[in-house]
Amino acid sequence: MYLISARSFALAGLASGLLLAAGCKRQTNAVMPDQDVTTAEDNSTTESETALSSDILMAAAPQDETQNGSPAVAGAAELARVYGTCGTRTYVAATRTLTIDFGPINCQCPDGRYRRGQVVVRFTGANPTRHAGAVVTCENYFVNDSQHTAIRTFADLGNGSFSVDVANGGIIYANNGGTCTWTAQCTYTRTAGYGTPQVAGGVYSVSGQAAGINRKGVSYTATITKPLIKRGDCYKYYVAGTVTLANDKGSTLVLDYDPSGTQACDNSASVTVGAWTKMITLR
Repeated sequence: MYLISARSFALAGLASGLLLAAGCKRQTNAVMPDQDVTTAEDNSTTESETALSSDILMAAAPQDETQNGSPAVAGAAELARVYGTCGTRTYVAATRTLTIDFGPINCQCPDGRYRRGQVVVRFTGANPTRHAGAVVTCENYFVNDSQHTAIRTFADLGNGSFSVDVANGGIIYANNGGTCTWTAQCTYTRTAGYGTPQVAGGVYSVSGQAAGINRKGVSYTATITKPLIKRGDCYKYYVAGTVTLANDKGSTLVLDYDPSGTQACDNSASVTVGAWTKMITLR
């Protein structure tokens, strides 16, 4: 069974910008809610990149790691769904390295984002006939002209479940938009669809935590307080779950992916700071 069998998001992507503060602090020390909602909305960029990493592991992984140029486990239609015509796939058995090269010029992918550069997957499991581990890195890789530098390590936990560690995560935003950095550790527990190769076959319950500094220079910690639910048929978003974030200003925010209680596949979420709640749209 392959390591990754559904689209996944990293907690770090959720957390790196969701740091808001409220209360009676002076303006010089506080991060007011209305000032930072845009950062929360922009954070879906990092979520989508972890989703793409897991999709590449699922769809573009070689059928046989021991064979140079081994074809992908998924067909051409699935590869096109993951990265369209933008990415060129190569696999080198000697180093067990899979490369998706988006080229030197921006190309619009199926999710609407423009990419250039490379996503590189190095398989690490002891058994080359089973994708039990991998490290995903970015090589001169840009999304909508913002440079991504995160290192993501995937490990198989059995029965379709896996863990993801994000080390030295970073996004250097275009147009001098600042830099966010983070680390994260997450566990994706397969709750449905194990053994189904298609993306739409899987459901995951996600737990974990993260810590970092958002693009506005605010330090934070983040904890999934209600498991995040990820369905394979929902292309970009969690359908339920909450994340609690505490920043270095002493304030706490709660991000709710299912404020309606319907587990709809949409880009609506809510952020709550004390008695203040606002609906946001995830990009």
